[in-house]
Amino acid sequence: MALRAARSTSLGGRIVWATLVFCLLFTLVVVALRTWSAWQNNVARMSGEMALIAQVYQQTLSKSIWDMDRDALQTHLNSMAHATSVGQVVVTLQSANHTPEVFRRVRDGWRPSTRAPVLDRPLDYELFAGNKEGVGNLALFGDERVLWQRLRGEVAEIVATQVAQSLLLASLIMLLLNRLVTVHVRRIAQHLGQLTPANLRQLLTLERAPTRQDELSQLVGGVNQLQATLSDYLEQQQRDEKELLAHRDNLAELVRDRTAALEAANSQLEDTNTRLDGLARTDPLTGLANRRQFDAMKQIEFRRALRTGHPLTLLVCDIDSFKRYNDTYGHASGDQCLRAVAAALDACSARAGDLVARIGGEEFAVLLPATDATQGALLATQLLRAIVDLGIAHRNSDAGPVVTISIGLAQLDPGQVDKFDTLFDQADKALYQAKRTGRNRVVVHGQVPA
Repeated sequence: MALRAARSTSLGGRIVWATLVFCLLFTLVVVALRTWSAWQNNVARMSGEMALIAQVYQQTLSKSIWDMDRDALQTHLNSMAHATSVGQVVVTLQSANHTPEVFRRVRDGWRPSTRAPVLDRPLDYELFAGNKEGVGNLALFGDERVLWQRLRGEVAEIVATQVAQSLLLASLIMLLLNRLVTVHVRRIAQHLGQLTPANLRQLLTLERAPTRQDELSQLVGGVNQLQATLSDYLEQQQRDEKELLAHRDNLAELVRDRTAALEAANSQLEDTNTRLDGLARTDPLTGLANRRQFDAMKQIEFRRALRTGHPLTLLVCDIDSFKRYNDTYGHASGDQCLRAVAAALDACSARAGDLVARIGGEEFAVLLPATDATQGALLATQLLRAIVDLGIAHRNSDAGPVVTISIGLAQLDPGQVDKFDTLFDQADKALYQAKRTGRNRVVVHGQVPA
């Protein structure tokens, strides 16, 4: 079944069918053109025959009409009507005072046709030399049946001749194609089907003149070149495989060593990344969360509070008169003061969810999730006392003899606040209000300070 399918779709079979189809189409075109030409020739032939009949009978008809010999006129009409090409004869007699008289002869079965020729000749009678007088008119109508009868015979001959020529041409083409192409293509296909890695060096040859150089020669050269390239490649591959096997053990050991070193490096890198991430989120002076960590956590807690409806309170803290402290005691003492205040703030905000961050030079923020303003105010009061209890001397402070802080507090109102920056501004305004009203105190946003 597979072989039968392969034969039906072979190149040779397709070429044979293509040649036959081409010859058939060519035959149809030629037959159509020759048939049309034959028809035109038959029409011209019939016209010539009718002209000859008119020429033969014109004088006798004219004399019969002039002599008023009706019997002779009828005889001539019958004779012309029996001519092969004529389907109808019409003779019209001229009359000066009466309606023209018409004589008609029609062949049995004749019908008027636009395809058959029509001949119309005047009838003149010559009384004496140089004097002619019109006596009537002769009209000959050709018989279309005769045209078709003649055409059928000619078409049969045309078809037989053209079919024979086309078949001969197709046979010649297929014979040449088979000898010049198909046989060699099959040889190439057979050669390629027998190729194996072991016989790649066996070259392809065709049974044809070696001096002939054409597309088949190029194809043979390409196949042989491809075989040589494949053979060289396979040999090189075998050599590479031997070298690969020789180095396989060393490579495996090297891979194990490199893998171990990579795992150690990755572990060290992870530790380093962890430390760097911690450093990136931690204030280096105080050890608290820095502004970056605060910005990340504020958005998380803000969205959580809006989603769950739990309260969220923000404390913004600032060391009172810290610039004077640095000017009086020096920046080194200022750094120690910042570390002490940061430690106190972190100690008072001991819940796991609370976030204490240094967000500026002497400014701190305490984010209190799930905490309302009342609870936040209690924590803020504890922070004030914790800073005072540190007892860090500050003789130039406006708030007292020791270091103190001021705190602004704001609680999230979901109905009025749609972003965290608004909550921060509220707490910041409360902070500045605490500064203006004496420092060392807590001011809750929206409440009048005591």
